[in-house]
Amino acid sequence: MEVKSIFEGIEEEDIKKMLKCFDAKTRTFKKDRTIVTNIINIKMIGIILEGTANVERYDYNGNRSIIEKLEKNSVFGEVFSRLGSDISVIATSDCEVLFIEYEHLIKRCKKGCIYHSILTNNVLQLLSKKIVDLNKRLEILSKRTIRDKLLSYFELLANNNPKRSFNLPFTYTDLADYLSIDRSAMMREIKNLKEEGFIETNGKKITLKSY
Repeated sequence: MEVKSIFEGIEEEDIKKMLKCFDAKTRTFKKDRTIVTNIINIKMIGIILEGTANVERYDYNGNRSIIEKLEKNSVFGEVFSRLGSDISVIATSDCEVLFIEYEHLIKRCKKGCIYHSILTNNVLQLLSKKIVDLNKRLEILSKRTIRDKLLSYFELLANNNPKRSFNLPFTYTDLADYLSIDRSAMMREIKNLKEEGFIETNGKKITLKSY
């Protein structure tokens, strides 16, 4: 069964004990505020308790790339990113974030906490999922045309819904940065896909037709 939370399989009372043992800290961030910068140098992991955020990187020309969308229970930190030191996490809504120092995860608990091993196993499974998701994104980015990138991404989202309908997790501006394409060209291609019967759109809701 897929692990969806770092705390999965741990009772609420044990979570409270663990967080106290780990000296975990909770912080809140307003929308558009930077949660962390230079993520590779942050020796802790963060867990989104409430809200959403983007993992972003800017190149030397100031062009933004969105690497990942973070939602409730998403985990980020140095152990989850080897893509460069210039990566930041930016709140896309008001956020509540829990921080745990990474060393608490890799060191044996002095108190012999049973839930420590469960937590570590959950982290490893979430890390494995992130690797799979990153490979899927790289496959999408490898497509040569904007149309192929869009259809590949829409197919990925549609696979999770038997009706082939889904809500985009990004704004259209963020989607362009996620797919590393020009927004104006992307909107033209979405219009073409709609006119040609490949997709139906209603705001951010998209239904993918057979093609």
